[in-house]
Amino acid sequence: MKLKSLISAAAAALCVAGASAGNAQDNAPAPAITAATPPPKLIVAISVDQFSADLFAEYRGRFTGGLARLASGAVFPAGYQAHGATETCPGHSTILTGNHPAHTGIVANHYFDLGMARTDKRLYCAEDELVPGTSSATGKYAPSVKHLLVPTLGDLMKDRDSRAQVVSVSGKDRSAIMMGGHKADELMWLAPTGLTSYRGVTLSPTAQRAGAAIAAAIGEAREPLALPADCVRQDRAIKLDNSDLSVGTGRMAREAGDFRGFLTSPEADGAVLATAAALREARKMGEGETTDLLILGLAATDYVGHLTGTEGAEMCIQMAWLDRQLGEFFARLDATGIDYVVALTADHGGHDIPERNRQNAWPDAQRVDRALDPDAVGKAVAEKLGLPQPLLYGEGGDYYFAKTLTAAQRKAALAEILPRLRAHPQVEAVVTREELDAHAISKRPADVWTLMDKLRASYHPQRSGDLIIALKPRVTPIPEPTFIAATHGSVWDYDRRVPILFWRKGMAGFEQPNAVMTVDIMPTLAALIGLPLDKSKVDGRCLDLLSGPDSSCR
Repeated sequence: MKLKSLISAAAAALCVAGASAGNAQDNAPAPAITAATPPPKLIVAISVDQFSADLFAEYRGRFTGGLARLASGAVFPAGYQAHGATETCPGHSTILTGNHPAHTGIVANHYFDLGMARTDKRLYCAEDELVPGTSSATGKYAPSVKHLLVPTLGDLMKDRDSRAQVVSVSGKDRSAIMMGGHKADELMWLAPTGLTSYRGVTLSPTAQRAGAAIAAAIGEAREPLALPADCVRQDRAIKLDNSDLSVGTGRMAREAGDFRGFLTSPEADGAVLATAAALREARKMGEGETTDLLILGLAATDYVGHLTGTEGAEMCIQMAWLDRQLGEFFARLDATGIDYVVALTADHGGHDIPERNRQNAWPDAQRVDRALDPDAVGKAVAEKLGLPQPLLYGEGGDYYFAKTLTAAQRKAALAEILPRLRAHPQVEAVVTREELDAHAISKRPADVWTLMDKLRASYHPQRSGDLIIALKPRVTPIPEPTFIAATHGSVWDYDRRVPILFWRKGMAGFEQPNAVMTVDIMPTLAALIGLPLDKSKVDGRCLDLLSGPDSSCR
């Protein structure tokens, strides 16, 4: 079947398949935006998960819909998630707080708290670990915003005026939560049942209708999507190392009830956009006396990137649909006559599967050696030195020493582990917490940051590991692909660089190729609506969105 509307017209839904809305805009001349222009009535903040600067550059000439519109506004093609832990949760925590993960406290998707009472010491960034009977290891956790240590733009807007509405809708809980903040009026994400929110929170009637329509769509099988003509050259099978799997020829067909298949397709983004359109209309966001904030987390690009890589036919199809569906969403907003501003960026970048990289002129691309797994390292060192096990805990680049070690045992273990790791051919650097404690957060442009600068910006002394390991470029930290073939999370620019785009009707477009950061987005939007900030409490700066002598940073 073709992708179809997920919510009825009565619910003011966005039709994700129909081309009738297109990228139409009100053709009436728009007054030029100046420093004297009143604040917009609605802020639309969009994160496209894993939408790297590389993807934006690769497909920019093909965009004709919503992304083409945004590319006519204020374009910062060299935006940076400046920190080293380029994962979903840390990245989303920067976008609407103006702070690096070192200050948001969101240092990784998962980190370890070896002092907590729960047997499972692995902590999910967006859970309440104190809820009895829950564990991130089983997936049965209690979603929560408690670990986000700073306010979001929405929190500050509501502090200034309680009438300001903040609504956050996403494909993932962590993106909805980290951008929505502590005080959102409605906050939800996709689930097998359609939509869900925090435990004990009842969705609004509009969200319930949207969720029911999404659940019905999940329950229907999907035929393969059409392959656009400009995707044909990417339509070739790539066999994955250490696996019987191949990618590169996917058409995103799925069986009825396949929720993961739903997420790994344009349907997921269409569901989020449709829900957001319905909620905006039901709540009359942008129609009151204050400025409202509508937050969208579009996750399909990330799911496609993880499952199939960034350079196959699957991603090409996803980019075409993303552009189209954003255009339809903007056209529906245009029809309201509301003065709205859009800010779009990504939580991190990403890179392709090593198998296709090797075929496409990067012969050194490889998968990580299992010997670098913290369990394997800890076991080997503990056996050699006669130390108690487990010696190390960890995931990704953070390694934590067991709390049961004495100071002398920790010193001995460190003396054995550091040279062992640093000598490994896939390791770029190993940094200790003592070294990071002594290193200040950089104030320089993100494109000239050292490796220490990157790691420090995502280091929090109460949450980060005792050792931080950075792999060499193009080493994919997945030894054997299963349902995930590619990933992100490195300190390298293919994972750090993301586009940052702003658009408002009447804005004179311009492009600024110099390095800016995602922490600059919140101060920029705050200035547009005259929201004062304590600059000592944010890492970002306001970006002037007015081309010419005027400035929007008032």
